Amino acid sequence: MFLFLFFHFTEASFVDTTFFTFTISAFVTFFTVIDPVGLAPVVVGLTSHFTNAQRNAIVARATFISAGIILFFALVGRFLLDRLGIELYAFNIAGGALLFLVAVDMLFGRQSGTRETKAEEEEAMTREDISVFPLAIPMIAGPGTIATTILYVGQATPHPMNLFAVAAAIISALFLAWLAMRSCTWIIKRVGKTGILVLSRILGILLAALAIQFMLNGIATYIQSVGFIK
Repeated sequence: MFLFLFFHFTEASFVDTTFFTFTISAFVTFFTVIDPVGLAPVVVGLTSHFTNAQRNAIVARATFISAGIILFFALVGRFLLDRLGIELYAFNIAGGALLFLVAVDMLFGRQSGTRETKAEEEEAMTREDISVFPLAIPMIAGPGTIATTILYVGQATPHPMNLFAVAAAIISALFLAWLAMRSCTWIIKRVGKTGILVLSRILGILLAALAIQFMLNGIATYIQSVGFIK
């Protein structure tokens, strides 16, 4: 299917190296922000008193709820920005700054406040159903994921193939998140918490670079819009 779409659109100007760069960038960003492997120890801690069947059901619900939230912001995110009078370049800068903060927390091995605060973590430990909170919101479909969704959909909107790339990146990242949460005990045994921290730091470097690129793109677009450069 992917190869058919690729060859069908080879004559279009946007399907070349730029398209593949955009696709890879979208996947890496969504994968890093959602951080499937980093979800494993969280799920282990929050579902230690559940059976495997209960854990699997919770993980599945959390994934579907997250998909619904992401889809909502993919469809109406740009509309909300327009209604609030927020230009896309401003959201690029703000979203990039938010993602950079997430990246810094990943680099220093800290729990990001954009995903879950200490108070929210303590509340989650006493909840029977954690699929909506804190797994779907804010662990998977948190502010970073929502900002990333609006940013990439905004960039891809003029080009159908780029929208396809964003959708594929989101679906792939959510699938990997579901797989990691479902296999959380296996991941902890095989990789260990130290291994997860090392991987998170590597992903944090990538996310920091992508976040800065978002901000630079926003600044460049703003400068062009006010006529400083053409």
